[in-house]
Amino acid sequence: LGKRHPQDFCLWKAYKEGVDLEEATWTATPKLGGGKGRPGWHLECSAMARRFLGETIDVHAGGVDLKFPHHENEIAQSEGATGKVFCNCWIHNGFVNIGNEKMSKSKGNFLTLRAACPKAVDVRAYRYLVVSSQYRNPLSFTEQAMSASKKALKRMDAVQAKLDDALKGNPTGLEASSAMATKMVPAQLANFEAALLDDLSMPRASASLFALIKAAEGEFKKQGKDAAYKIDVAGLAAVSDALMQMDKVFGIFYDVPLTEEEQKDEEQKADASIPNEVLDLVGQRSAAKESKDWELADSLRNRITELGFAVKDVKGGDPIVSRLGE
Repeated sequence: LGKRHPQDFCLWKAYKEGVDLEEATWTATPKLGGGKGRPGWHLECSAMARRFLGETIDVHAGGVDLKFPHHENEIAQSEGATGKVFCNCWIHNGFVNIGNEKMSKSKGNFLTLRAACPKAVDVRAYRYLVVSSQYRNPLSFTEQAMSASKKALKRMDAVQAKLDDALKGNPTGLEASSAMATKMVPAQLANFEAALLDDLSMPRASASLFALIKAAEGEFKKQGKDAAYKIDVAGLAAVSDALMQMDKVFGIFYDVPLTEEEQKDEEQKADASIPNEVLDLVGQRSAAKESKDWELADSLRNRITELGFAVKDVKGGDPIVSRLGE
């Protein structure tokens, strides 16, 4: 059937030998001219949506390039058939760009996740890069963007480790009047929720997360300058809880399993480059933590740091020791 209007589109395509699969064709009704054929691309999606989700669906997503004509045609045919609203909320994501070009196989700049994230550290960095971006905008995958994401994660991980140490053995809720606990943290949680409700404004949500990171860093800095400073335990506990709430959306605070090659490299580095003195201090710190002597554990961590090494605790496993800056 020919078009009667420039905006008409095909609901049914005639069978083409050598192009269409025999088992994926049907006999058309007389209204469509009879003969073998198959549904048009747009009709397939409307049919599946109606079959499995009903006449009106809540959310329909897709790339920004599908907005026209595909999604507009879905709306036209679905609402024409049912007389009801087809979809309540449309979400169109931007392209992933390599450099300044859209990533595609035809351009020869296509990357798989395995190629883009060869190491464990790359996996979390890429995840944070994606979830902290505005979904409607293009996402530029560059070395600079990944490097910035890794630095952000390194900063967050450092604060998380300090929070864990500061809150172990310390009762929470003692300083109920803490401005950090009663004002700053609730305000950032409210900002975070408002960002999510504003078309998933993840850059704004990330800003709220980093406001908490900055507040915790400020508290630890005061403690570093004055050993007698009474740390705001209630405030830091509120920050820690808020970070965990935000991570239900971000999903970035987790340990990525190392590949076998990375695991071997880590073991070789540990055997070859960590002095016995440092390993002995790490063992003493683990024993102090086991006996809940948090003050001794903190002093041993400080001594390890003075020797140029960092120690990272791992749930259910031995702590990871590395040179500072690695």
